[in-house]
Amino acid sequence: MHFRFAVTTSLCLFSLLATARGDDAATAPLQFNPFVKKQAEALRKGDTTPESKDQWEHRRAALKAKLAAAWGGFPEQPCPLEPRLLGEFSREGYRVEKLIFQTRPGVWMTANTYVPDKPGRLPAILNVHGHWSGAKQDPVVQSRCIAAAKLGYFVLCVDAFGAGERGLGKKLGEYHGEMVAATLFPIGLPLSGLQVYENMRAVDYLLTRPEVDPQRIGITGASGGGNQTMYAGAFDERFRCVVPTCSVGNYQSYLSSACCMCEVVPGALKFTEEGDVLGLAAHRGVMVTSATRDAFQFSVGEARKSFTRLEYIAGLYKDASVKHTIIESEHNYNRPMREAMLGWMNKHLKGEGDGSPIIEPEIKTEEPEMLRCFPGDSRPDDYVTIPRFAAAEARQLLARRAVPKTSAEWSTARQHGLTSLEDVLGGMPDPTPLQRKSERTADGKVETITFEPEPGLSLSLQRNVVADPARLAILLDLDGGSEAVEKGNLAEQLKAAGWMVVSVDLRATGRNAVKGDKIGNAPDHNSAEWSLWIGRPLLGQWAWDVQRTLDTLQEQDGKLPKEVAVIGTRSAGTVALCAGALDERITRVVTINSLATYVTEQPYSGQRLGLMAPAIVRDVGDISHLAALVAPRPVTIAGGVRGNAAPVSPTGLRELFQFTDQVYSLLVTEPTTPFKIVAPDDVVESLR
Repeated sequence: MHFRFAVTTSLCLFSLLATARGDDAATAPLQFNPFVKKQAEALRKGDTTPESKDQWEHRRAALKAKLAAAWGGFPEQPCPLEPRLLGEFSREGYRVEKLIFQTRPGVWMTANTYVPDKPGRLPAILNVHGHWSGAKQDPVVQSRCIAAAKLGYFVLCVDAFGAGERGLGKKLGEYHGEMVAATLFPIGLPLSGLQVYENMRAVDYLLTRPEVDPQRIGITGASGGGNQTMYAGAFDERFRCVVPTCSVGNYQSYLSSACCMCEVVPGALKFTEEGDVLGLAAHRGVMVTSATRDAFQFSVGEARKSFTRLEYIAGLYKDASVKHTIIESEHNYNRPMREAMLGWMNKHLKGEGDGSPIIEPEIKTEEPEMLRCFPGDSRPDDYVTIPRFAAAEARQLLARRAVPKTSAEWSTARQHGLTSLEDVLGGMPDPTPLQRKSERTADGKVETITFEPEPGLSLSLQRNVVADPARLAILLDLDGGSEAVEKGNLAEQLKAAGWMVVSVDLRATGRNAVKGDKIGNAPDHNSAEWSLWIGRPLLGQWAWDVQRTLDTLQEQDGKLPKEVAVIGTRSAGTVALCAGALDERITRVVTINSLATYVTEQPYSGQRLGLMAPAIVRDVGDISHLAALVAPRPVTIAGGVRGNAAPVSPTGLRELFQFTDQVYSLLVTEPTTPFKIVAPDDVVESLR
């Protein structure tokens, strides 16, 4: 079983929408994926091949540095491993140990070793599991461990963070992707990078074992484990043989599908393609295995694009050895794939054979429970899960953010915060012609304007026509879209109070939503993931759409009203805050029942993956820090929720937004502060 999801390439047209808003609106849901692909293609258009080994070595060092930065860096000083043997049993020709060791302070990796009954120093294989529900306990994963052990390899098989025995709960079978792994993005430590570091710590553990020859260590895995194999093999020079299986394609092919969050390297397409990542291990024995009936993004043809690059780089080295093995199969790690892997390992770790497949010995797998370090419900209740780790890291990061003591101190901090925010959001593009088109209803009361926030994308806003309006409210709802805005009581109340009300479906939301976008608890899984690959988190793209909405209205009317409010409901509240911080034309921001803090010890629920801009907590701060960046312009927080969708009480909101309140106190001397916390029903009253 694996978590790879294909996105349908043929999308239906929305005839009702076409009737209501024209052909541009009808095609809007079809635009986002081609837009992202075009951006990706432009990013890699200038790629060149290195002309010499020295030129590649220089590029290689730079690439490793950029990968490390995308992963948030690694600890300068590794913590003690403190391995603990929790049990063992013997089988014919080998024994199995159940153990844990520490990868980061308080973070414990569950593992099994398969130790051959052979004397002396042995070659070793780190086996990483991929998206099989049993993780290291799964029969598919066990099979390659047992086969290798019977052939004289010391095998270490580990559970990836959030999978196997390291899930949220104590049972096997959990998936560590979508909104579980999403908790890591705000702290700037994506799961792909955590896995690289943890697999490096697994090598540290192997080097403590007297049975292991430190010069003969290989790594292999399939599916998500194949990605782990590629990245760890690329980054850690101690691996002398690297065999990713059913995982290699190329980054641009991933933009037509869905990968697990554990495989996403934020912004990777801004600096590389997958072939160069494979090339980092080109001199250390790489074999790429592809299945003929795999998904498109891991198909033989897509893998060949990256392998061709790998093969070229390997040619720059004397005696480098790389191979592309193609197996008639579906997505798997079956016997022919195992036999190919073992033959390749024999060549590079034992010096035996020419790398051709060898016959696998007889295998009998165990019941998964037999391999568990914590059988049944015996795992400690305080075991560190992905969200718990993310929350602890976030609290440490936020504790380092000092509250400014003077307005001058805040002014400096704000400028730094705005620069950091724009960087975190991927930067804002240069404005391009809006290509406006407008149309009014027969009675002249409602106007629809279509515009292009960027070439290749069209958005449509709708507003009630008000002669020379003094007040403009842009209402955002990422979940229900403009239809929810237009049917909601808030819009009608604002209109009755004299506001010109604008509703707009931002890219990849509402009427512009990408078909098949929802995976698990992430309603915008694919569009958010594609955006991460090109280094432009959806949060930044949405903030840009708000700015371009203002540009459109300003161009259409010749000016903007004196008062411009951006009001975001639910997930859109964070978008409103970012837009308000970056655009001084926005005179006030309101959030309604929106995310009140990125910090959560449970997976995000009821939120958008697109809000999880990598490193936003690390480099900018929490939601309260975003709100403070709007100061001294008014900000109203009308209710709020935690990451798990639990409502926050008024007292809780005051605690969470204490930083915001302190900043406003520095800047505003009037008795009534423009920063308010109110009930959702009191929004219109708070705007008077």
